[in-house]
Amino acid sequence: MTEPYHGIVPVDSSAIIATTARIHPDASIGPRTRIGEFCIVEQDVVIGADCILEPYVFVKRWTSVGNSNEISAGTVLGTDPLDKNFKGDRSYLKIGNGNKIREHYTISRGTQPESVTTIGDGNYIMTSGHIAHNSTIGSHTVIASCALIAGHVEVEDRAFISGGVVVHQFSKVGKLAMIGGNTRVNLDVPPFFLYSGFDVTPMGINAVGLKRAGFSLAQVTRLKKAYNLLYRAGLKLEDALGRIESEPADENTLHLVAFIRRSQRGICRERGCHRR
Repeated sequence: MTEPYHGIVPVDSSAIIATTARIHPDASIGPRTRIGEFCIVEQDVVIGADCILEPYVFVKRWTSVGNSNEISAGTVLGTDPLDKNFKGDRSYLKIGNGNKIREHYTISRGTQPESVTTIGDGNYIMTSGHIAHNSTIGSHTVIASCALIAGHVEVEDRAFISGGVVVHQFSKVGKLAMIGGNTRVNLDVPPFFLYSGFDVTPMGINAVGLKRAGFSLAQVTRLKKAYNLLYRAGLKLEDALGRIESEPADENTLHLVAFIRRSQRGICRERGCHRR
């Protein structure tokens, strides 16, 4: 990921910038990057190589964007946090490499001084949504249109968040979890499983996502057993986690257990969502 704000270099000679775009002289634009009509790039911004900014993209101060990112029209990166406690101090938005962020999207920088909102690599972020201050989005996630990610949310790698999902602040979404459309996520969502319902409710393993990720039959079978122990065996949570650990385990079931044990909000349960 690009490290911003130190030794900033000017616009690379191979970059293509529309005559109507406005690039601050203290911004850095990498090789072969293309910036479209009426874009605005403020000072203390770093944009890496081979990026595409479509018309009307606004990149605000203290934002860094890595290489090979595609930012669609009307998107604003590094917005001031939607937080009444924000005092205007310097904070950051850091975006990795190979992301696609589609039209009319907003991503805020951190609220506290020197804090960061982080987007990893290879994410596909669809239209007309928002990622709030101090959130951490992993890599290779899909965040569909009109999803809203509140502040201090953590989304692990390869999660799939469907259209219209709203994720409450400080919630965590696990690796390769899939959340169905228009779901309210107000508790932590363990990895590898499928969720739906108005209040986020587990519905089984994310079979399609696991197959696409190349999971073996043995790996899927272990996760199915872990799901049944966690949600359908009538066990207390700690007893279920102990059973999962005592079974033949692999890195995925151990990651599942570790995710649940570090949950502060509690995880969603099969019949509605209740704190543990």
